Amino acid sequence: MTIFLIQGLTMAKEIGVYIGTYTRKSPADGIYYAKLDLDSGKLKDLKLAARTPNPSFLVIHPNGKYLYAVGEMKDGFIRSFSIDPKTGKLKKINQQSSGGKGPCHLSMDKEGKYLFAANYSSGSAAVFPVNQDGSLKPASSIVQHNGCSVTKRQKGPHAHSINLSNDGRFIYVADLGMDKIMTYKFDSNTGCLSSATPSYTTTKPGAGPRHLAFLNDKVFVINELDSTISTFKRNPGNGALIPVASVSTLPEGFEGKSTCAEIAVGPRGKYLYGSNRGHDSIVVFRINPDGTLKCSGYLDKGIDVPRHFNIDPSGNFCVVGNQKSGSVKVFKINVKTGIPGPEISSVEVGKPICIKLYDVD
Repeated sequence: MTIFLIQGLTMAKEIGVYIGTYTRKSPADGIYYAKLDLDSGKLKDLKLAARTPNPSFLVIHPNGKYLYAVGEMKDGFIRSFSIDPKTGKLKKINQQSSGGKGPCHLSMDKEGKYLFAANYSSGSAAVFPVNQDGSLKPASSIVQHNGCSVTKRQKGPHAHSINLSNDGRFIYVADLGMDKIMTYKFDSNTGCLSSATPSYTTTKPGAGPRHLAFLNDKVFVINELDSTISTFKRNPGNGALIPVASVSTLPEGFEGKSTCAEIAVGPRGKYLYGSNRGHDSIVVFRINPDGTLKCSGYLDKGIDVPRHFNIDPSGNFCVVGNQKSGSVKVFKINVKTGIPGPEISSVEVGKPICIKLYDVD
């Protein structure tokens, strides 16, 4: 089983789409599953894959056999599921405490030996060893952040994402509450985190770093609170992030309230995508060789608080989760400009929060 999160993979005719949701005060019951036809761009066969509370972020094991979901709750947890490759249905394997409150982001190493979790409400991050049967062991390492910044949302730490560097040596945790990207050394033998030197990179006060995307030696950080994307060059020796440039995700002259959410590099590495909530759009940037960004345009039709999105590995379709309107929509991408549109298909799902793509072949 191959997961379509890596460039250069052989294409299938259909891929699965797993949809994480908010279930509180929502018609959603858990994790949903549909199929995306890569010829037509049509979403079909939507079904409930597993009942589970507030599965607001998902990650799929590299071997394609297992899926992991947060339970974004006061007493946060992470659940492991086995995937039925024929139906897309999920069967619970086990559950572990997330090591904090309000888990909101997950990622894994390339071998699928470890799962990484960020806890937003408590401002902590954790590492979980993964057994061969896909079950999770208790956390092998938990780090607690301490600090604040300048806005009302930043009175304490809020770890919003956790990512392993491509070489597997460093972990980066974007903390919205502290305006910092924390850097940890990662020991793949023990599953333990320790502070790197330097131990963090500071963003602009009030920026609110949220999610990261990687391309070669460049790291792109989408800042939720001030609607910007910052480019950094990564030092592979010590993991340090060196600032390159920062750009607004909003069009010139926009004066309304807006915050950012997801960021992704397109499969060919030419375009960078980010979501705006308030302006309600997907912004597209062309990536220059030095890592600087030039805005190509916006998808702003059929978008309603885009909490998360994903791009299929061919680069032909953008799948967007509209949190407010309760819809998941597929848009055709113009391969010459990178800009998504027009809308191809749509399904109704209550408060879609996370979109993950999966090889059903």
